[in-house]
Amino acid sequence: MWRRTAGDGGNGGGGRNGRGGRNGRGGIELALVHRPKYDDWSHPKGKLKRGEDPLDGALREVREETGMECVPGVRLPTARYESQCRPKEVRYWAAEATGGAFLPNSEVDRVVWLTPEAARVRLTYERDRELVDALLAALGTPHAP
Repeated sequence: MWRRTAGDGGNGGGGRNGRGGRNGRGGIELALVHRPKYDDWSHPKGKLKRGEDPLDGALREVREETGMECVPGVRLPTARYESQCRPKEVRYWAAEATGGAFLPNSEVDRVVWLTPEAARVRLTYERDRELVDALLAALGTPHAP
């Protein structure tokens, strides 16, 4: 999930502490969630309900975990990996946040908005860092090293 920052010039800039918009460059910020059960930082995600459309489920999970409403964009690469000896598949979309407010819950105790550069540093898993690059490419935003 992403949002525009003040003075968005599409250059992926940010401000002090990666919170964006304070240096006049503008850009985008990405939402990351902290899951206390795993003590990790990741993109919002979750399990589909039986028979649920994947996009509808993704939007529901983002809303449940972050309190944010989103407008879905293009489909991003699917992540496939094993967790606790079980195969996992997570489908992602470039969803733009349109409003809402976070309330800590049993699955997610913190949400942070970070520049893409800061998000890459904060993310726990390499596969999630790769998703940052895919999002920036989908949005036509230059990749920062």
